[in-house]
Parts: sequence; structure tokens; C-alpha cells
Amino acid sequence: MIINYKNINIFQGEHQVLKNVNLTVEEGEMVYLVGQVGSGKSSLLKTFYAEVPCQGEEANVLGYNMLKFKTSQQPALRREMGIVFQDFQLLTDRTVFENLNFALKATGWKKKAEREEKITEVLKQVRMENKTDHFIFELSGGEQQRICIARALLNNPKVILADEPTGNLDMENGELILALLDEIRRQQNTAIIMSTHNWQWIDYFPGTVYKCQNNELTK
Repeated sequence: MIINYKNINIFQGEHQVLKNVNLTVEEGEMVYLVGQVGSGKSSLLKTFYAEVPCQGEEANVLGYNMLKFKTSQQPALRREMGIVFQDFQLLTDRTVFENLNFALKATGWKKKAEREEKITEVLKQVRMENKTDHFIFELSGGEQQRICIARALLNNPKVILADEPTGNLDMENGELILALLDEIRRQQNTAIIMSTHNWQWIDYFPGTVYKCQNNELTK
């Protein structure tokens, strides 16, 4: 088990977003967080990488006790997970290579040859190896999201957190992104936790479904 939450409460400032959250995630599991905008999906995801604090009975993420989590532990925790954002959060004035190289340097990869080898590897995984020298602004939305997934794979994560990864894409590109995430899950035994308001993906790529509604998380 890589994530275990037991009776957890999540706040944004003074506002309680979710109460009495119970959730478990196993290696290689596909997990969906569904619900309307503002229902707490993103806040829950952010607790997994210590962007939003939580409190309650038990909260373990990749062996870290999130109830006693220290800011100094954050870099080590984030190296064990990949994060894919709806709005990509790429450096648009840099090339694909420069974006991935920047992420590797930021997470402690010191040797240039090893960084180059890893970048080649992840771009092949997302079938974007021919875009290495393209600037981000030259890529389509679907291509940019593939680069986000490549970035998420750089440190061989045990879990990928995907916050509405298809939210800015059309159906065709959205399905391609989901297929890619599902392929990674199966081939690498990487858990995928994805927030979405599109129930159609669950029919295409079945998984465990948690629903955020009325400040509660139900399975």
C-alpha cells in the first residue's frame, strides 16, 4: 500500500474542504477522484505532496507520515512521485529538452550524460523523441501534456498524480493521454491517481472510483 488515509480532514485556510477521508492506493492501481469543480479533488491531491496540510487519525504517503511532515522532507517525497497538471506548467520559452533538463537538475541529477540519457528515455516512452529541440509554444496541447507526463516520469515515480490532465484537451487527445497513463501504469506498476469530471474515462480505462461531494469522499 503506497497511500493510506484514515479519518482525515482537509482544510483550505479556515474552510473545511473534506472531512473523514478514508482512502487507500495500492501499487499499480488506477484511481479516479470525481466530482464537480470545487468539490475538493485538487485539495486532496495536494495533500499527497504536502502542498495542503491534513489532520486526523492516519495519513501515510510513500512511507511518510503526513500528519508529522516536515518541510525539509518535501524534496525527497516529490522525487518519488510524478505530478501532471491541467495547465501543463511548462517553461514556454524553452525547448522540450531544456524543460526536462531543468527538472532533473532541480531534483539532484548532477551528471550531464545521465540527464541526457534519461531525457531520451522518457521522451521515447511518451513518443515525443522527435520533439526534443522544439520550443514548448510550438507544440499542441496534447503534445504539451505528453511532455508533462515525460517530466513526471523522470525520477521513476511510484505514483503519478494527474489533476484534470485532459481538462484543456479535446476528446481525441484526452483519450490518447489516458491511454498513455494506463500503459505506464501497466508496464511500470506505477499507481495513477487522477482527478476528473469526465466519467467517460472510467468506462474506457476502468479503475477504483472515489467521489467528492458535500465535503465527503465516498467510494
